[in-house]
Amino acid sequence: MKNIFIFIRIYFNFISFVALQICCVLILNKYSKTHEVYFAGITNEVVGKINKKYDNVYSYLNLQTINRQLAEENARLRDSLKDSKIYVSGKTDSIALLKGDSSSLPQRKYAYLYCRVVGNNVSSQVNLLTLERGRLQGIYNGMGVVGPQGIVGEVVEVSDNYCRVKSLLHRKTSVSAMLKRDKNSGTIEWDGTSPSYVILKNIPKSAKIYKGDSVVTSYYSNYPPNVLIGTIESIRKDNSSNFFTLKIKTSTNFFNLEYVYATKNLRYNEQHSLEDLKLKLND
Repeated sequence: MKNIFIFIRIYFNFISFVALQICCVLILNKYSKTHEVYFAGITNEVVGKINKKYDNVYSYLNLQTINRQLAEENARLRDSLKDSKIYVSGKTDSIALLKGDSSSLPQRKYAYLYCRVVGNNVSSQVNLLTLERGRLQGIYNGMGVVGPQGIVGEVVEVSDNYCRVKSLLHRKTSVSAMLKRDKNSGTIEWDGTSPSYVILKNIPKSAKIYKGDSVVTSYYSNYPPNVLIGTIESIRKDNSSNFFTLKIKTSTNFFNLEYVYATKNLRYNEQHSLEDLKLKLND
């Protein structure tokens, strides 16, 4: 306490000067409209800068929550996409169905389950991802996994709360794909050289192909159709066959995946039960 009084006595003149200045500013602000507007502008600017700094810090500390909320919203938006639905006519007339009768009713075929990536590898020949979602949350083997920019891989192992995904960057990856321009289909594989490129094979030489064309998932894959895989980087003719071999730059950046979406085919059981029945009949 004694030190406080000593401090005040030493700096009494300075403290008095500051106090008088504050009083003057308050009196000017109260009785002069010009000064009131001036000081209000300064105050608003200072408060605005402080609030901006606070908001930046708050946003940074809550990035995880914000990303999760965005992932949930994106999953809902993907559910509403046209390619997530099929159209079934309310009539029994098959011709009306084929013609796309206006009475056709949309039914969901695919649902999207957002998953957080908790493990990822891009440096080996058999790259896998680990997702924080498993059997108890609706994940099963064979589900396609897509990211914000395009396809990511396929679920191959499932536990109660986690699953492993065979990345598109896996030497045993084989994905049915097609050219977005003319729907010619082929097979996507990874040659194990670069994590930014895959190979599209079995595109016929009759197809019109241009560098930069988009390559998407076909109607025969585990993924919803028309999901972007990448763009054509280079074109090579295979002289020993009637097909092109295309180098595709992947749309997905596998180095910074945080949230992805497991695609659930709501007619998966029906389709595979029928396919298994056909195999048994052929045996």
